[in-house]
Amino acid sequence: MADSATIEVSRGSKAIAAFSTIVEWYDFTLYLYFATVLSRVFFGGGENSLLATLAGFAIAYLMRPLGALFFGHIGDRHGRRHTLLLSVALMTAAMLAIALLPTRAAIGPAAGWLLILLRCVMGFAVGGEYTGVVAYLLEGARDERRGLVTSFAAAASEVGALLAVGISAVTVSMMSAPDLDSWGWRIPFLVGALLAGSVWIARHAMAESPDFERQRAEDTIPANPIHHTLTRHRGGILRAFAISSLGSITYYVGITYVPAFLATAGSMTEADSLWLSTLAAVMVILVTPFVGLLSDRYGRKPVLAALCLASAILPMAMFSLMAGGSHAEALLGAVILAMVAGGVSAVGAVATAEQFGGEGRLSGLALGATFATAIFGGLTPYLAQQLLGWTQWPSVPGAMIGLVALAVLPLFLTMDETAPTRTQPRPSSVQA
Repeated sequence: MADSATIEVSRGSKAIAAFSTIVEWYDFTLYLYFATVLSRVFFGGGENSLLATLAGFAIAYLMRPLGALFFGHIGDRHGRRHTLLLSVALMTAAMLAIALLPTRAAIGPAAGWLLILLRCVMGFAVGGEYTGVVAYLLEGARDERRGLVTSFAAAASEVGALLAVGISAVTVSMMSAPDLDSWGWRIPFLVGALLAGSVWIARHAMAESPDFERQRAEDTIPANPIHHTLTRHRGGILRAFAISSLGSITYYVGITYVPAFLATAGSMTEADSLWLSTLAAVMVILVTPFVGLLSDRYGRKPVLAALCLASAILPMAMFSLMAGGSHAEALLGAVILAMVAGGVSAVGAVATAEQFGGEGRLSGLALGATFATAIFGGLTPYLAQQLLGWTQWPSVPGAMIGLVALAVLPLFLTMDETAPTRTQPRPSSVQA
């Protein structure tokens, strides 16, 4: 009976963790899907307003590594559950504040600065969210299913992004432009605040990670997790940085930047581009667990290498296809990009976490994966829009993805396999 209860609690805790990622990514990506609307409401709708909005997204992303280090230290010292409770509480407060924020029409340019400030608070909180959930799922999974279970973090993030783009599309489609700019834009942000608050309540029922309980029982919790990771896992930090660089640019340029691209270079309306991105997000959700299973069956290394090759070859052609004007061609290009990005996110989640032992794992993810995300995630939509304006070349966002893929491919081809079913049983601490 005790064993059955333990299994039930474990499944319930993992379900809460996965649901949490849905809400986290809904809250964080909503800003990017609503970028053209926010550019009018908070930055005046002038020629450079969209760039200013995307710059706010990029600035907020620079806070993610700081948040990851802060919450990672808490998670490595005091437990994964503790850090997940704190980070989602901060996210809830920031999301609610954005929903209630005065607009430029009410307080002038200060509205845009306040929006960016609150986005920085959200970026800080999200820094501890995703890495905490990935570590939690990995440490609670059976060795032979770590790829599948950890991919749920990536799949759930896609569900969150789908929810964000879907609600954005419904809101934009059902409201007149004046009503949308006056008050309608607040609705998706209020929904996000309510969802985040529900996650904070649900997380109180989560059990602690089994690996952290092991560390506590064996008295192996590092006194200084960051120092522990820097001295023992330098190679792991480099590999996590490379994996996350590819995952970030394929996701944030290949998926979340696409609506803004289609609304400018692709000559589609805001509503049409959002609906198209909604369909693409569905494909990502379907492909993610499949790729997680493939990584359990064949290993992380060959799956990563194959997806890296696809990232080097396909994106330039897909962005050119989306800019052609045909809705069918735009849908095909968006779906292919989304499937590649979803696959990289799925295997990348488990592959980055496996670069580190349980001791100091969250700090390792902060130093490797989150720093890469800040550079290749937050900055790249802004850079893509700038380069598109300067060059007038529709394939330039795809070229950005391809260059990153070519840069990290040699490392993927030479890295060691980390899947437990294809190597030795996992130790408590992986050396660099």
